[in-house]
Amino acid sequence: MEYTQVIIVGGGPVGMGLAIELGQRGVRCIVVERYREPQRIPKGQNLTQRTMEHFHFWGAEQALRAARTIPPEYGIGGLTAHGTLLGPYHYDWLQRDLVRDYYYTANERLPQYATEAVLRTRAGELPTVQMLYGWGAEKVQAEGDTVVVTAKEHNGHSSRTLRTDYVVGCDGSGSLVRTQAGITQTLSDHDRMMVLLVFRSQQLHELLKRYPGKSYYNVLQPELNGYWKFFGRVDLGSTWFFHAPVPPGTTRDNFDFASYLHEAVGATFDVEFEHIGFWDLRFAIADSYRAGRVFIAGDAAHSHPPYGGYGVNTGFEDARNLGWKLAATLQGWGGKALLDSYDAERRPMFESTARDFIARSIETDRKFLNEFDPERDRAAFERAWKMRTEGAVKEVNSFEPNYAGSPIVADDTPGTGGTAVGLHSFKARAGHHLAPVRLSSGRNIYQQLGTGYTLLTLGANDSSIRSFREAASATGLPLTIIEDTYEGDRQRYEATLLLVRPDQFVAWAGSGPITPAQAADILRTVHGG
Repeated sequence: MEYTQVIIVGGGPVGMGLAIELGQRGVRCIVVERYREPQRIPKGQNLTQRTMEHFHFWGAEQALRAARTIPPEYGIGGLTAHGTLLGPYHYDWLQRDLVRDYYYTANERLPQYATEAVLRTRAGELPTVQMLYGWGAEKVQAEGDTVVVTAKEHNGHSSRTLRTDYVVGCDGSGSLVRTQAGITQTLSDHDRMMVLLVFRSQQLHELLKRYPGKSYYNVLQPELNGYWKFFGRVDLGSTWFFHAPVPPGTTRDNFDFASYLHEAVGATFDVEFEHIGFWDLRFAIADSYRAGRVFIAGDAAHSHPPYGGYGVNTGFEDARNLGWKLAATLQGWGGKALLDSYDAERRPMFESTARDFIARSIETDRKFLNEFDPERDRAAFERAWKMRTEGAVKEVNSFEPNYAGSPIVADDTPGTGGTAVGLHSFKARAGHHLAPVRLSSGRNIYQQLGTGYTLLTLGANDSSIRSFREAASATGLPLTIIEDTYEGDRQRYEATLLLVRPDQFVAWAGSGPITPAQAADILRTVHGG
């Protein structure tokens, strides 16, 4: 029976990201993935600045940007239109570049299969990561202090038995791992049948040249009751994807999809379909992300309508959050409560994303479309449309996932441990993402962060630094110490001592002097001791 420290079931983008996170930290893992090649369905395209920070630390940022299917000089912006794409009412949508300064990397856009290919290549470079392509998990069973996974060839008859310390299910919304671990789900069905079309059309590219720099387009129509017709470029010039509600009972053969596209655009154009598929629009969230030594991440833990590009980005953050915590536990420096904090931080985060951004946008659009109509009262509609334009800017800034109130964050902020609602700021706040600044050396703080915890000291006294160094040594906590001055960009942090987690969230921020006892208490909290 083969043994490894972690088995990841599902080698999609989240599973591969987790494998890289673990592999780079010296954790031996096996990825069980049924498909030998990425499936060429262009979903999950929008990658946020935060996700690109993950790719940077995974050593895959440059390869991912090189795999981009739309030239960088063209742009990857979005647009929302009323009625039809070629109508008179539209505004810039999901302008993630507005929060660029708060992250170390710029955002990106490319088809999910291209992202998966880059991740597969990077994971294959790590000697600690073993790939089982063409295999699927059939059984996951806890046995004492280990978990046994039975895997079978996807298109064959061979089977193998694997033993591991931990299993992570990254095997999608129909997760076998979640089911066999006995983890239940809470479902919220919006009762909509959706179609996903992939098609080729050079003429559509010509029609939309009037919107330079735009790669995805959201159409609002009153009859859809708040749901969207959504176009996205797969490349520049020919290939597109589209998803929208369709009547119950729709099949490939009983619906005029070409006319549906033409009506959304407001013009006819050539269409050559490459894929027609269907899915049910709903929200689903697991009632726990952990059952003993079994964890779930990505779509196995949560799924929702693909509105706003939140899904794959949330999954990558799951992988980053869980990865360093598993490594810390396996390597002996993680506290007893560290693995429990994965659920405490990530599950409320998704609940907030689904409630405060995705579901709220559907309800907001529904209310707007019911109340305002340019044919009925053009002046009132245009005033409301202008307000939506301004609101689109605010929404980007307020999507600021954070862990204020987390059990492994050292502060007194009340909270559930994870929320997607916040406000981007350079101020160093416990539980919030660390904004990048330039150090006196000329290097960015992100170029200096350690793989464990990092203590940034900005003019702090020697006794405070010594207190943290001795406390870290006593607990075996890996701690990188960066000493700098409190001037220039660094003043934006509004603190002289910052303790940063391995995933670039601030674990604690304050000012000295810090006694040895205080430092020990802070470190005990942040590593789940």
